[in-house]
Amino acid sequence: MAITETRSLPPQFVEDLGKDYATQLTGLTSQPLDTTKFQPMVAGQDQATKDAYTQATTQGQGIGAYAPYLTAAGQFQTGTGTFAGTPTNMMGAQDLVGPQAYQNFMSPYQQDVIDATMSEYDKQAQAGITGIGLNAAKSGNLGGGREGVMRAQYQNQSDMNRALLQSQMLQQGFGQAQDAASNAFTQTQQLGADQQRMAQLVPGLQGQDISTLGQAGRDQQLYQQSILDQQREANRLAAYEPYERLGYMGAGMGNVMGGAMGQYTSTVTPNQSPLQQALGIASLGLGAYKGFQNNPSDVRLKTDIENIGKSSLGVNIYSFKYKGDDKTYQGVMAQEVPWASSIAENGYLQVDYSKVDVEFKRLN
Repeated sequence: MAITETRSLPPQFVEDLGKDYATQLTGLTSQPLDTTKFQPMVAGQDQATKDAYTQATTQGQGIGAYAPYLTAAGQFQTGTGTFAGTPTNMMGAQDLVGPQAYQNFMSPYQQDVIDATMSEYDKQAQAGITGIGLNAAKSGNLGGGREGVMRAQYQNQSDMNRALLQSQMLQQGFGQAQDAASNAFTQTQQLGADQQRMAQLVPGLQGQDISTLGQAGRDQQLYQQSILDQQREANRLAAYEPYERLGYMGAGMGNVMGGAMGQYTSTVTPNQSPLQQALGIASLGLGAYKGFQNNPSDVRLKTDIENIGKSSLGVNIYSFKYKGDDKTYQGVMAQEVPWASSIAENGYLQVDYSKVDVEFKRLN
């Protein structure tokens, strides 16, 4: 029997495209994907960040930036202070207090001034005494008691004035020295306080500079990182581009094949089984022969033969399959019931089941 089969096949140009697609896909997938070009990358530290770190961790710049000012503040207390790197040659605040502090500010020329003033005063006093004598001589009382009284009174007053003048001059020098000592103490204290304020101010200002420098470095690093990320993504897209191209090609081919399928018709004549050959008709099953008295029962046509019992007359009953048929039947073997068997035209034995007490039937 001939079997006609109809298949839907693509046109030749679509088949050629499919072969080209398969070749490209095989070549692409046969080699591992190189992922080294789009591995994660980290931008290095910018120089500004490194500078900020150096300043922040360098003694006297970031760490301990306040120390020189605190040291200077202490030095102004002890008299070893410097200003702008130059020794002040000033006494410490501790030397500018107490009852003897003024002595360091007494003028070294004060005594010379006092001595010169006293010498001039003594000259003037002597001139006064000489005048008393001249006046007494003019009046004729030179050497008299009146002249002596006048001399004594003048001398006493002159001595008192001289002592007062000298005291005033000493007091003036002492007052000036005290004022100078007080001013020096105030100035020293102020300089020390200024250094302490600088110790608080400078680290803050320097910290702001370091922070600004560090932020600039971080911003630059983020910018460089964004460039690396963009390069990485571009490399990734480039690496996967052939796969995406083949994906688009495959999707397009599917659309083309869906609208350009042709039909192909073929005729196939299958090989006949021994049973079909025995029956002489390939397209009919055993069910078509159940109404016949002579059923094909030759052992040569059967397989999977199994004895399942005996009839009341002692005839063996079997289950079996016909070669080329997967169904199971019940019946007898023609070779064992010669009184009911005959030879068919094709040479195989057949059985007339009306002559045996066994029913021929299909088991499944």
